Amino acid sequence: MAFPVPSDAVLSALREHRPANTAEQGYFVYDLDKLKQHLAMLQQQDVVKLWYAVKANPLSKIVETVANSGINFDVASRGELSQVIAQGVDAGRVLNTGPAKSKRQLAEFLVQGVNTFVVESVNQLTWLEEAAAEQDKKPDVLLRVQLRFDEGDSNPLGGNSLTPFGLGVDEWCGICAQRYQHVNLCGLHIFQWGNMLNNAKMYELWSHMVRPLKQLATDIGFELKVLDLGGGFGVDYLGSGQTIDWQTAMTDLAKVKAEAGVHELWLELGRYAVADCGYYITSVVDRKTNFGEQQLVLAAGINHLLRPAITEQPFPVALLRASTEAKQAFYLHGPLCTSMDCLGHLELPNDVNVGDQLVFGFVGAYGFTESMPMFLCHEIAAEYVLDNHELQLVRQAESAAWYLR
Repeated sequence: MAFPVPSDAVLSALREHRPANTAEQGYFVYDLDKLKQHLAMLQQQDVVKLWYAVKANPLSKIVETVANSGINFDVASRGELSQVIAQGVDAGRVLNTGPAKSKRQLAEFLVQGVNTFVVESVNQLTWLEEAAAEQDKKPDVLLRVQLRFDEGDSNPLGGNSLTPFGLGVDEWCGICAQRYQHVNLCGLHIFQWGNMLNNAKMYELWSHMVRPLKQLATDIGFELKVLDLGGGFGVDYLGSGQTIDWQTAMTDLAKVKAEAGVHELWLELGRYAVADCGYYITSVVDRKTNFGEQQLVLAAGINHLLRPAITEQPFPVALLRASTEAKQAFYLHGPLCTSMDCLGHLELPNDVNVGDQLVFGFVGAYGFTESMPMFLCHEIAAEYVLDNHELQLVRQAESAAWYLR
């Protein structure tokens, strides 16, 4: 598996780092200098309006860096909205997504200044209409759509499956835009695929969507001004050699935008925006041979990095110290009393041993906040940022006593 080699500044900081306290059994580091460069590259185009999917990483310093890049925010919960606003972001830069929006939540978001919503059901549209009327506001609204295709291969990932995200064309066709006078029904949102690594496949999927979406807007009775294609740009966790080329994607999206005839095309980027800036470090506490296989037991596992257990896509790993030894495959296990606690079957130098530190890559997205830190009462991970070559503690590691009552 290809490992995203850290910069010399990051490697130096990791090798020189000393834990802030004894609870630090694992910690995350985010290279903000690298993130700033990447976000600036993403903004060097005039094809799409970018939103950052906060679910990928809501850390304060990440949110601040994204905000300073000019990219706006896709939030899917009260907590995400509070975190974004706490970093000084104006609520007018927020797009509210997520399948579980009650009338109370929609009204609260309106009160706080959010003016752009993706609605997932007729109920949500009705509730937002009512809340907007009560507050004398007129928010922008996109309807989230699920499409189904006859050919399974032409179908976006998850497309023919029943999900809580949006409604099908037939279901949305039961509404009339003219009945909703207190919202600005301006667009459609569709996102049914994830971690795509092939430009041609993504363009094929986008192209299949334009005609039925344009027809849906006509049938409902509103002008399709905005088309939100969600995210789905992938990260090559498995080292396949495939990756999305950003410039090719922009060329393809310019064609989609022209074909759809929309004023604006939106993307909500999560992992593609922030994954490559993050690293996770933990130590080896045991090494053993079992049934002819090499195993390493680590100080932390899915309690800090859950994603490998639910996707079967491990984060790439490297030995933090230098080694010239040949590599061999090891099963990497965490400390939890469940066979699920495995971070992968990955290659490391064969001299790796107890006390060594391992560094995992691509954990700028779907790291700590997607984990299960409370199971078995292990320690909470620390989070650091590297900014201007200086390692800064954002949240220190904590023992289980921090949350147990």
